Amino acid sequence: MDFELNQDQRAYQQAARTFAAHEMHVQAAQWDAQAIFPRELIAHAGQLGFCGLYIAQEQGGMGLSRLDAAIILEELARACPSTTAYISIHNMASAMIAASATPMLQADWLPALASGKKLASYCLTEAGAGSDAAALCTSASRTSDGEHYMINGSKAFISGAGATDVLVVMARTGAAGADGISAFAIAADTPGISFGRKEEKMGWNSQPTRSIHFDHVRIHRSQLLGREGQGFQLAMRGLDGGRINIATCSIGAAQSAFNSAQKYMRERRQFGQQLAAFQGLQFKLADMQTELVAARQMVRLAATKLDHQAENASVYCAMAKRLATDTGFKVCDEALQIHGGYGYIREYPLERYLRDLRVHQILEGTNEIMRVIVARHLLKHAVSEEFL
Repeated sequence: MDFELNQDQRAYQQAARTFAAHEMHVQAAQWDAQAIFPRELIAHAGQLGFCGLYIAQEQGGMGLSRLDAAIILEELARACPSTTAYISIHNMASAMIAASATPMLQADWLPALASGKKLASYCLTEAGAGSDAAALCTSASRTSDGEHYMINGSKAFISGAGATDVLVVMARTGAAGADGISAFAIAADTPGISFGRKEEKMGWNSQPTRSIHFDHVRIHRSQLLGREGQGFQLAMRGLDGGRINIATCSIGAAQSAFNSAQKYMRERRQFGQQLAAFQGLQFKLADMQTELVAARQMVRLAATKLDHQAENASVYCAMAKRLATDTGFKVCDEALQIHGGYGYIREYPLERYLRDLRVHQILEGTNEIMRVIVARHLLKHAVSEEFL
């Protein structure tokens, strides 16, 4: 078991770190304050391959593993977790098209998605189907000619909605429950699609969030991903990777917050000495770094499980998402506390990291649902040593 990054992974890490420092860091506060969706920046990220992380090289992407992608996303999130989180969602939706679309649909979308010239949104959540995603009501009914579907319904809290080009939509083609759900790739400008107002959010302000409404949206059957009734399975498979990505975004932002706190403790003086001289703060710093390292290794273990298609990969993804997003938020909160009043003002990025990371404990499955997934697995199986 080797915990060291290989040569290629070091190269990916350095490329992402350089891009984040030079292209993202200097603009992130403005994107947040003015709610700017930085499409030009995302397109530039696409030129480096960061918008086609899982798309095969012959289709214009990088064809990376989940572990390799997590290393890249962690570095980008150190500058702007909000924008990086959108890039991760774009990659999740694009990967579903790469894995399950018809060759013609792949040819239509994948090169542009991999380059960042076109962007994707993942459309699962509805107003009445959040944690209980299998209860979704958006419908996809076959037309009389058998060649088309008619989509009706609404999606809620969709990242990038109104500013992206293709929507990966989960809709009901059959009976109630998970087995009645199918997935589709739909151009965002298809007649009958409209968007709600841009939500005003606590964080994640560099990406728009809107509802999407489908009113008799007619699409060709070739836009189906996989088979009818396979959509929920595809959506959950996508979410396993999405949970790793959101987890690693939390680690990246928290590491940046930690680095700022470490530097501040050396510079700030109170009661005639550096903050670094106070043992209570020393202990706090030690705990923050220890927990960050543990969470990072948990995320990378889960990514490796997913890459190897381990039977318990979904459980590891749930554990990693719960641990890393809770830890990331806690470390950012502690870093802000170390900065005192300075951490609370926007001259420093601590309050932005805190606002951006809070939602990571909610989306891609709430952390309560992550505990449900883990507990169900544990109680379904006999006592074993599978986690050793």
